[in-house]
Amino acid sequence: MSKRRSLLGAIAAAALLVLSTGHAALSNSVGGTAAAASSAGARALAPTAGCGKAPTLASGTHTIQSGGKTRSYILRLPDNYNNNTPYRVFFGFHWRGGTMNDVDSGGTSGYPWSFYGMRQQSNNNGIFVAPQGIGNGWANSGNEDVVLVDDLNRLLDSSLCVDTSQRFAMGFSYGGGMSYSLACSRATVFRAVAVYSGAQLSGCSDGSQPIAYMGLHGISDSVLNISQGRSLRDRFVRNNGCTAQNPPEPGSGSRTHITTTYSGCRSGYPVVWAAFDNGHMPGPVDGTYSESGITTWTKGEVWRFFSQFGGTQPPDPTPTPTPTVTPTPGTGAIRGVGSGRCLDVSGASQANGAQVQIWDCNGQANQQWATTGASELRVYGNKCLDVANQSTANGAAVQIWDCNGQNNQKWRLNSDGTITAVGANKCLDVPNSATANGTKLSIWTCNGGANQRWTRT
Repeated sequence: MSKRRSLLGAIAAAALLVLSTGHAALSNSVGGTAAAASSAGARALAPTAGCGKAPTLASGTHTIQSGGKTRSYILRLPDNYNNNTPYRVFFGFHWRGGTMNDVDSGGTSGYPWSFYGMRQQSNNNGIFVAPQGIGNGWANSGNEDVVLVDDLNRLLDSSLCVDTSQRFAMGFSYGGGMSYSLACSRATVFRAVAVYSGAQLSGCSDGSQPIAYMGLHGISDSVLNISQGRSLRDRFVRNNGCTAQNPPEPGSGSRTHITTTYSGCRSGYPVVWAAFDNGHMPGPVDGTYSESGITTWTKGEVWRFFSQFGGTQPPDPTPTPTPTVTPTPGTGAIRGVGSGRCLDVSGASQANGAQVQIWDCNGQANQQWATTGASELRVYGNKCLDVANQSTANGAAVQIWDCNGQNNQKWRLNSDGTITAVGANKCLDVPNSATANGTKLSIWTCNGGANQRWTRT
């Protein structure tokens, strides 16, 4: 992340150069994977040659010959890779001056931001590819970067078990431009793309086919103006048959974001637009003008966008609005996966409004929670886990209160370990992934992170 910030000037210079000179039109001919792909509407799963065979690729840095050049990429496989399971494939493209290592490592935010947070969000249950751009960019001269992606897809298909209906691309800035280029030229190969603060920097060969599209852009972006992001979005609003509109965007100084899903789009081809009050960055944090790959809302929303599409993947770690598990009556402690500490009533208080926190597990009464057939989590027998003031906002406090049967006291225990507040449809969350005793809990948009997963002890 820090490397990326230091290179914003380079990004701006590159963007202005490309935009002022214009990008040469690329050939409409496609090869390899694109030529063999079925129509965009089919999206049928086709088992690849690598299914059922021992993998011939492993996680790590590799090279491939493409277009007469030696190109590099980083590959990450699931820790428990199964050669009989067709996996989603995620391509992550770096920004101008960035590297494949930045995408893979997550920079200063580490693993929670690896591949723009998608490895964490998927519980590392996918195949992740970070190619290296020539000159640390994606000029896509003569279509060479699109050809590289074609070559990588062929290699993955022959070496690993891939769900060919579940390929995704994402990137920030110049990497966003590359993802947009794939949306234009490989709409029958990729299921969906996410473009973080992008512009048309890597060309748009063809650009007439529908593809599921998500754009994210800051209203005060001084490197690639938000108008450029809107232009990319509007191409797929048209291609996908969505109803044209001017989606709302947050005001300057609000330090918030607004996500809009377009209406009227062809089935299976949604368009989503997320505008935020901040500048040129992929990981903004609501309530601040800073960014963090650990606490940004973007990774959760992009994951929800990608994971909505069908396929043969294991169950989505993000809870759905309907119950996935019926609570089983019982009493015991509830331990946080990320912190190793237990759900605890502060000060062992029994007063209405006493806040709930994490604390070393000790077996005391203020850590004994009973699940009931009414979807409650009770402590002391007559107090319920309660979202303060029936709020549905991110960050709303979680407390105890006299049980009253209202929705802000109903909770859903999900198969992935998350606990959803039914009234808000948000998850019980340890803010900022903290692990310290006394950290007060809240609700937050579900993202499947360890700070939102719990186990019975």
